[in-house]
Amino acid sequence: MSRKKILVLTPYPVGCAPSQRLKFEQYYASWEKEGYTVHTLSFVTPAFWKILYSKGNVGKKIRYTLTGYLRRVIHLFKLPAYDIVYVHLWVTPLGLPGFERAVRLLAKRLIYDIDDLIFLGHVSEANQWTLRFKGRLKALYLMRKADHVITCTPILDEFVRKYNKKTTDISSTINTEVYRPKTDHALRGTPVLGWSGSHSTSRFLHLLAPVLRELAKELDFKLLVIGDGDFQIEGVNVEAMEWPGTGEVKELARIDIGLYPLPEERWVLGKSGLKALQYMGLGIPVIASAKGANFRIITDGENGFLVKTPEEWKNRILLLLKDQSLRERLGNAGRVTVEEQFSVIANTDRYLAVLRDE
Repeated sequence: MSRKKILVLTPYPVGCAPSQRLKFEQYYASWEKEGYTVHTLSFVTPAFWKILYSKGNVGKKIRYTLTGYLRRVIHLFKLPAYDIVYVHLWVTPLGLPGFERAVRLLAKRLIYDIDDLIFLGHVSEANQWTLRFKGRLKALYLMRKADHVITCTPILDEFVRKYNKKTTDISSTINTEVYRPKTDHALRGTPVLGWSGSHSTSRFLHLLAPVLRELAKELDFKLLVIGDGDFQIEGVNVEAMEWPGTGEVKELARIDIGLYPLPEERWVLGKSGLKALQYMGLGIPVIASAKGANFRIITDGENGFLVKTPEEWKNRILLLLKDQSLRERLGNAGRVTVEEQFSVIANTDRYLAVLRDE
């Protein structure tokens, strides 16, 4: 029996973007084991990825983008050889859904994977100049025309169902074989408050700047920022680093308390709560904004804290810093939540059901 072939069309290179590597990419091995052959073709090259979220380099970004379009033309000729075409976010980033229409025409079966409310046209601060060209209609077209749509939050799934009844809501998930829980919640030396993300989302952490400055006047702590090496808050002891690649889990494990603030913006309602899940997968107690998917991940006071005001942020941080048993209890409960609902093991069969069209 011949193996079925899956072509995955992604925006970014394999192993780089959280929306890919902590969503469907970590299931490739299980797809292969099930009898599928998986190939991935990205729009952004590794060289482009290195400068994509940096300020400036507009000339290089334009050149890399044009090259990406040329490669996508070549990719289109490969589509008829595959049993399934799996598209994440978009086929090309700008303009009308011309390439998306071509993929629909050529694909035997089309699965669309959408992460965040990308049809709202949000872009990173470093690439604001692209907003007027952003292809917002691409996501809507793929929602309508795909044979199946994989979403990542209840709110996003509800929206997509207006256009396509065949959807499956699968959150970002954690590989619990890689993310091993902390066994020691004692504070030794300077306590570490931590945040993980990217240049495009680190502005959310600045929402806590007044709270963190107040805390810095009262006690000694370090703020570890993973994913934005330029991040600083005046008056706060900050250790900032770029995304450490394969060393990400090791750096995350240094965190004593995980922070996950979100702004009052509509598009964040489509976020799957990935940062909270990463902390929880490592048994790290998490404090998160009471918004969106965080409500289905965190039960306040049981496996983490959900907060709304600056006062609540400060009080919960102080509470966790002072109480080792509470850190341990919330951290352990968060790990159980991930194992039971948001792990790769718990969601493998859900992905396979979509591939099989069950």
